[in-house]
Amino acid sequence: MTVQVFSHYFHWFLALHIISFTAWMAGMFYLPRLYVYHCQTTPGTAESERFKIMEVKLLRLITNPAMIATYIFGILLILTPGAVDWHAAWWWAKLVCVALMTIFHIFLSRWRRDFLNDRNTRPEKFYRLANEIPTVLFIIIVLVVVA
Repeated sequence: MTVQVFSHYFHWFLALHIISFTAWMAGMFYLPRLYVYHCQTTPGTAESERFKIMEVKLLRLITNPAMIATYIFGILLILTPGAVDWHAAWWWAKLVCVALMTIFHIFLSRWRRDFLNDRNTRPEKFYRLANEIPTVLFIIIVLVVVA
C-alpha cells in the first residue's frame, strides 16, 4: 500500500529520516561509551550519580525520540510510491539491521537501568565491545542503501 500524495514530500521524508537516524546513531555511539566510563566509578559517588543523569538524559531526550522519528519517517518513505523496491535485497538487509539496532537500543535501556540501580555487573570491556555493534550495523545500513 502506498499513498500517492506522499510523492510530493519524498525528499522531505528522506531528509528527516536521515537527520533522525543520525541523531539516533549519535546516542547509540555515545551511550555505551558513557557506560565504559561509568564502570570506572564507585557506586553512590557524585561522579557515578552524574553519569546516571547524563545517561538518562541522553537516552530519554535524544536517543529515544530520534529512534521514534527514524521509524516514523522511514514508514512514511515506505508508504511513498516508488521509494522501495520490495524485490531488492538491500531493502531486506537494511530491515534486518534496523531490527538488530532496535534490539541493541533495548539492551542499552536495560543496562542503563542496571547502572541507575547500582546493579551493573558487567565489566568495562563488555561495554567497549558493545560499543562496536552500532558502528558495524551503521556501516552495513549505509553501504546497502547507497551502494
